[in-house]
Amino acid sequence: MAGPFPLDGVRVLDLSRAISGPYVGRMLSDLGAEVVKVEVPGTDITQVFGPRSHGHSGLYVQQNAGKRNISVDLGTEAGAALLRELVAHTDVVIENFRPGTVDRLGVGWPALSAVNPRLVMLSVSGFGQWGPESGRQAYAPVVHAESGLLGRQAEVDGARPNDVVMALADSVTSLHGMVAVLSALRLAERTGAGQYLDLSMFEAMLATDDYTHYSLEHTYPVFPATGSVFDAPGGPILISADPKYLWYRLCSQHGLTDPDPSATGAAKFAARARVVADWVAGFTERSALIEALEAAGVAWAEIRTPATLMDSPTAIARQVVAQVDNRDGGTRPVIRMPYRFSAGTCEPRAGAAFVGEHNADVLGRWLRLGAEAVAELERDGALLPADMPAGRTVAERYTAPGGHDSMLPADPDTVVEERPWT
Repeated sequence: MAGPFPLDGVRVLDLSRAISGPYVGRMLSDLGAEVVKVEVPGTDITQVFGPRSHGHSGLYVQQNAGKRNISVDLGTEAGAALLRELVAHTDVVIENFRPGTVDRLGVGWPALSAVNPRLVMLSVSGFGQWGPESGRQAYAPVVHAESGLLGRQAEVDGARPNDVVMALADSVTSLHGMVAVLSALRLAERTGAGQYLDLSMFEAMLATDDYTHYSLEHTYPVFPATGSVFDAPGGPILISADPKYLWYRLCSQHGLTDPDPSATGAAKFAARARVVADWVAGFTERSALIEALEAAGVAWAEIRTPATLMDSPTAIARQVVAQVDNRDGGTRPVIRMPYRFSAGTCEPRAGAAFVGEHNADVLGRWLRLGAEAVAELERDGALLPADMPAGRTVAERYTAPGGHDSMLPADPDTVVEERPWT
């Protein structure tokens, strides 16, 4: 059932790049907030992840669909002053610069809360705004390793540690950031006071990982090497069940018997696993195997690849893919947020904007500035025009003394291809 957007009327300034901050902004946008991405050309590294089409990569569109975009040079005093003016008319600010950067730029919490006491500000970082490791660079793989995820998986697999093929720490942190922002907005409604939210990716992973309690109590489990993926007709299949429960259900429902009742410990698990594997492989039809697993009350799953993922019956039936404007007269697919309201709407309302595309629109509506005032801000260098002049590289502009301390890699030229700004 369609209905109003839950966050209609909420204004957000999203200063973040990559995933851990922009994903929060994307969720807020789909829920109805007006989210304005404050971006400098070349500083969002997701623009080089995957093929680009009409000026954007697929990942950039996924994280920034529906947002408006202005290009403010926070490295100038005039740019910082302009942002502070905008903050007086906003509800939420999101940033994921390295700790200390926004304070040096004059747009940290003390400066912004002085302008707007009801402001909610979310700062996302790898290891928190303070502490012995607060200054470390921290991308998702760094946090995966430090939070114990990679080490545990290596122990389970009996292999060398290897990163997961997903920016899990970024996404997990963003979900926690969303909860924190909504909670702070609710509190601001009750008290009239804003909040500063210091959210670390490291802590978000520890709080979300359901195996962290083993480290708390120094009870490190030895996982039986039974595995959960089995060879089956039509290709491998995943069976998800505790090994003891799986064995019990298959014995009671399908008559499997213990090959060596005298075996104990790991030997028992290994012997039973071989029996289960032989039982699964013995089916000639995949549908018959699935029917047998369902009869035993055992969960199973197809092992989908990127090529087959969207063939999922659930993905098709629940229309998890939305089409947004590709900025060239066509559309581009993005994944919908999973919030299904009985009487509300959550939906991407536009594609990804170009850098600086809404300079005049946002400043006109939020600050009532006319065309000449916007042009003056561009002449002062506070506002970067949507059509950047050619011939100046990201490296030259943003690694200069006093430039941005962004999340760019060590070699800024790897962030974007050298091309005219579009």
